[in-house]
Amino acid sequence: MKAIGMVEYKTVSTGIRAADLIVKTADVELIQAQTVCPGKYIILYTGDLSAVKASTDAAKTQFGEALIDSFVLGNPHESLFRALSCTAELERIAALGVIETFTGASAIVAADHAAKTAEVTVFEIRVCRGMCGKSYVLLSGTVAAVEEAVASAVAKISDEGLVLDYAVIPAPSQDFVKTLM
Repeated sequence: MKAIGMVEYKTVSTGIRAADLIVKTADVELIQAQTVCPGKYIILYTGDLSAVKASTDAAKTQFGEALIDSFVLGNPHESLFRALSCTAELERIAALGVIETFTGASAIVAADHAAKTAEVTVFEIRVCRGMCGKSYVLLSGTVAAVEEAVASAVAKISDEGLVLDYAVIPAPSQDFVKTLM
């Protein structure tokens, strides 16, 4: 079963050491391993569920003192990969959902949960870049589907206190929507 995992660290040097440990621990493929604002380091990887879990556990155990957030998702929604690379294509947005989080890991977990909750398209997941370490998710669908997906995703990650803000915009201006693509 394909899975994805992520660890997010306070410092670049710890993040680089953790990335090395992650690929040495199990058969995983790095999707992203990079510095993000404000000097944090994120590592996103994929592989079989057992490999992703083993690598995540090793990184959390070895470098737990600098860990900000992490996750392991077995069977991630297929839209996540396109949304992370901003390559999802949409013709028209009937309703726009926005979920803003304090960590990159929580944004990806929220996006996966939203996509599995209602018939929506997650078309962008911005992970910590240019936002002082915050992240956001953009999704579209009918107004009812977007409202359901956003509410459910926000409830999913609220317990950890990682939701910064969220919105549902029915019938957004298509001129504005062009700026999102």
